[in-house]
Amino acid sequence: MNRTYQFIIELKRPSYKSINWISQLMLLLSLAAFSFVFFQGLVQPKIIFSIVGIIAWWTFCFWQSKNGKIVYYRIGLLFACLGWFFIQNGNWIALIFLIAAILEKQAKFPQEIAFDNDEIVFNTFPKKKYNWTDFNNIIIKDGIITIDFKNNKLLQKEIQSGANAQDEQDFNEFCNSRLHTIS
Repeated sequence: MNRTYQFIIELKRPSYKSINWISQLMLLLSLAAFSFVFFQGLVQPKIIFSIVGIIAWWTFCFWQSKNGKIVYYRIGLLFACLGWFFIQNGNWIALIFLIAAILEKQAKFPQEIAFDNDEIVFNTFPKKKYNWTDFNNIIIKDGIITIDFKNNKLLQKEIQSGANAQDEQDFNEFCNSRLHTIS
């Protein structure tokens, strides 16, 4: 069942430099290993396909990053996974690359917090759902959301797009009314 939320707040995206660096390092190591296999005379068309796929996807990612877009190396990691799968004793490395390809998308998924009359949902993995009774206060001011949990945990995060004053006021009134209705 899909729910409709009154407010969905997208948190500011962090820098993905470390994730991108690890993905690129994995691709580079794969290219080196596949090239070594290639020059050892153990050439298989599947390995050549993996090399070409990695280089093509890496080039595509380079141009995407130049255009200011978020880059996903998962397709390149899948090409590398395929290459490792066809190298003798490379199955366990192929599994690592498959896991990395799956987790990269989740690691770069935008963090959002959804609010409706009944609950607040953080879109982490796994999703975290809270009742309004779990909070003392929730407010957005100057593009920063502050969430005060009753268990003395405080969360402050910058939101992705700086909300205008009217949006902040509407959100704050909604949260205030929900918190006062519940208590």
